[in-house]
Amino acid sequence: MNSRAEQLKAFDRLLTIMDELREQCPWDKKQTIESLRYLTIEETFELSDAIVDKNMDEIKKELGDIMLHLVFYARIASETNDFDIGDVLNALSEKMIRRHPHIYGDVKAEDEEAVKKNWEQIKMTEKPKEESILSGVPKSLPAMIKATRIQEKARGAGFDWEEKKQVWEKVEEELAEFKREFNIEDDKKIDAFKAEGELGDLFFSLINYARFLNINPEDALERTNKKFIKRFQYLERESRKDGKQLNTMSLAEMDEYWNAAKKA
Repeated sequence: MNSRAEQLKAFDRLLTIMDELREQCPWDKKQTIESLRYLTIEETFELSDAIVDKNMDEIKKELGDIMLHLVFYARIASETNDFDIGDVLNALSEKMIRRHPHIYGDVKAEDEEAVKKNWEQIKMTEKPKEESILSGVPKSLPAMIKATRIQEKARGAGFDWEEKKQVWEKVEEELAEFKREFNIEDDKKIDAFKAEGELGDLFFSLINYARFLNINPEDALERTNKKFIKRFQYLERESRKDGKQLNTMSLAEMDEYWNAAKKA
């Protein structure tokens, strides 16, 4: 591992390269904060993929790509005298100190839950009084992650269920309501807008219950996605070996391969 001096030297080298690219490269000279935005989003999802795959080499590579974007944004902002990378890092350090009073102050926090609660309460004091507690949740977050963050922030303000039993009762209530309104056994036409709303309520309550179990719902669903992909690709591969095509197979035939995939 690199020493602190070597790490600082590497960061200084990156800043120098960024300056040179911004001043000499036609593509880099043309970029704006707005033009980089969608590229940063793409890089973030690539990092997410690498983390899910537990691929440390890819994680290192994707962290580098994101780091490049961070210094790129700061370099662009420095050209208009809004801020530079030093301002970014100092503001971050000050925030970390402010939000960890159990480390840098005299506040007690014995466990992770206490730390999270302190964090959210400190964030609340940093906002203008008229600003909503939920305003810090990015609008463009994927819906499942957004629901989790909304619930966490509400909990930080003291708005939460007391016991997980109550949350599960809410899940059952939403499930029963959805089934009553949109029973699959009925052939009557459903109100798609209303059905969407009720299904959203059911998802929200399930995500809430997952939080009480300390299960990350995004990770749980992604694990199931990967499991389905693996089994479906087994079905494709093995049926092709047997000279069969999926679009001509019966569901019963597919089930045989699917069950074999589960065993495999």
